[in-house]
Amino acid sequence: MTAALPSVRFSILDRSRVRRGQSHPAALRETVEFARLAEQWGYHRFWVSEHHSVPGVAGSAPTVLAAAAAAATSRIRIGTGGVMLPNHQPLVVAEQFGVLESLYPGRIDMGLGRSVGFTDGVRRALGHGKADAEDFDDQLAAVLDYFAHGRQGVHAWPAEGLRVPAFLLATGSGAERAARFGLPLVVAAVAGTDRMVEAIERYRAEFRETAWGSEPYVVVSGTVLIADSTEEARRMLLPEAWSNAYSRTRGEFPVLLPPEEIESAPMTERERRLVAESMRDQIHGTEDEVAEALERLVTRTGADEILVHTSTYDRTARLESHRRLARLIGLLPAEERRAA
Repeated sequence: MTAALPSVRFSILDRSRVRRGQSHPAALRETVEFARLAEQWGYHRFWVSEHHSVPGVAGSAPTVLAAAAAAATSRIRIGTGGVMLPNHQPLVVAEQFGVLESLYPGRIDMGLGRSVGFTDGVRRALGHGKADAEDFDDQLAAVLDYFAHGRQGVHAWPAEGLRVPAFLLATGSGAERAARFGLPLVVAAVAGTDRMVEAIERYRAEFRETAWGSEPYVVVSGTVLIADSTEEARRMLLPEAWSNAYSRTRGEFPVLLPPEEIESAPMTERERRLVAESMRDQIHGTEDEVAEALERLVTRTGADEILVHTSTYDRTARLESHRRLARLIGLLPAEERRAA
């Protein structure tokens, strides 16, 4: 284990990805089982996500799914990465997290994001449009107010008076917003590692203490996959990369396909470029290669926590990768490390 990693927390984000031939209910049940294993392996948090009308993602109701994951576990923190505030009324969001915290005290995280529905049809079905994201500051302030003291005479029981850690997903001006509200920042290298590092630096420079945070806290989200070889790890990541490319060229995020089928399928030059871009900043390879890459990432970003979100077609291989990562970073008990 390398020098910088013992001081960093490691957590998991699972988006309930659907594989070809698999039902959405089966993918959700896999997520709950994954939460149980994440706790067994010693991860700090387990988060779920929000997507609507997406063929390849089953997680559409994150607070409901978080409740199921919390019920299946006893120690690991459970949360959302995240609830998309423009899709919801702040009062309802506060109430839902208040219920979660009441049922599973001291274990609930409230990750919040600014994204809206993927298509015009989805946004109409949700009753919200792109313009709703422009009021995000007020939406975020409202949720936090409901936990503190209510708002304009309205009280979000049972949330009021409870302490649920809030995290802000960095999209658009998310880094500056997290600094202004004094919230932990969750950030990924969507536009490349350089841009992510710049956002983290702005966040730390502009952070101001509030009732929700006294100092900056950075959660770097990214793919981490361990396999017996670099090439094997790369092939395991190909289905998710292809899905990303497909969504950007056809407007729909599909189910995951086997890597051998993708390798033999014809692609346009743009699709090949998008696949390569999708895999550009993903950490993958053998234990030694992943350890070195994580060391570089932590050193460069000063991350307090790594949120691993790895999707593959082969569910067994993905679970094994997370178990091997837990062993690599010292989360598993010594006797299990020796036996593995």
